[in-house]
Amino acid sequence: MSSLERLTRHAEARLERLRAAGQHRSLKPTSRGPEARARRGGRGLVSFCDNDYLSLSCDPRLAAAAGDAANRYGVGAGASRLVTGDCPLNGALEKRLADMKGMEACLVFGSGYLANVGTIPALVGKADTILMDALSHSCMHAGARLSGAEIRVFRHNDVAHAGELMREAQGQVLVLTETVFSMDGDLAPLEELAALCEQHGAWLMTDDAHGLGVVAQTNPAPIQMGTLSKAAGAYGGYVCAPAPVIDMLTSRARSLVYTTGLPPPVLAAAITALDIMRDEPDRARRAMANAKLFCELMGLPAPESVIVPVIIGEESRAMAISDALEREGYLVTAIRPPTVPEGTSRLRVTFAAGHTEDDVRGLGEALGRAMAA
Repeated sequence: MSSLERLTRHAEARLERLRAAGQHRSLKPTSRGPEARARRGGRGLVSFCDNDYLSLSCDPRLAAAAGDAANRYGVGAGASRLVTGDCPLNGALEKRLADMKGMEACLVFGSGYLANVGTIPALVGKADTILMDALSHSCMHAGARLSGAEIRVFRHNDVAHAGELMREAQGQVLVLTETVFSMDGDLAPLEELAALCEQHGAWLMTDDAHGLGVVAQTNPAPIQMGTLSKAAGAYGGYVCAPAPVIDMLTSRARSLVYTTGLPPPVLAAAITALDIMRDEPDRARRAMANAKLFCELMGLPAPESVIVPVIIGEESRAMAISDALEREGYLVTAIRPPTVPEGTSRLRVTFAAGHTEDDVRGLGEALGRAMAA
């Protein structure tokens, strides 16, 4: 058997196991449009599954800024920011983010994933300990593993459990958590975690991917990362921290040093999005109002963010309900293992500024029919 045949059979065997477990995934061509609209298979849909919380990704102001930047700077960065020289838009974006977060300095990365896998190993190593919330995002887990530090996981949002693990920790301790958890939409107890870190000389690092521009939280963490691909409607990741930390990351974060910089059009779009966030706070209020209305209609607890999980349980039923909603004109993706624990397959319903009250009420009625079937 040739190497090519062995590779093909290996892939086919893995695919068969995925299909048997109901975990095979495939890409579905979908065109996204303004105001939370999408098209798939020639049909118009109302999207309740993306992270474009402020409905900015198709805003003509972002598109115009991106076009102007492309004409001025080109469509690609050419190489790592340390190799080609830094496009001025990087510095402009970093200043806006640092000001928004009330931090000394900021460093922009190619994505939120790259920000975490580069920053965490630059902060701690083999002699140290990482304590992380059980529901921290996959990229935080990846960065923790790359660091070589001992990894201890505390129960979700359980500060007392984190304290127990802290007392046993060796070396420098880095505590990792999200501000808004991506699958449940709940908020982290940031002030309590910060107090725990201060008591033990630990460092707190937060992932604000789903909070930026949407959820106002007091965040005392000295290291704050996030993304520009969600409420900001563009792409990229960032880390805000004291200026010496950012200076150190510029030399030591491998995912910055060895990765091509963000394209100028993306940087310009993100800058424009941050300006809109500042000037149009009603966008966040509308998105949150839509989430609250949905929870009232469905008899769910009041939401903490614009992410509302509808727990179904069994994978195939979650998929069937998602399919039924799509037939009625609503795009709501079913989330299943391994993204979420076994037995907690769900509809992850997200709300945006572009949704109307009729959109939300229509989704509630369609979901009620689908779940009763």
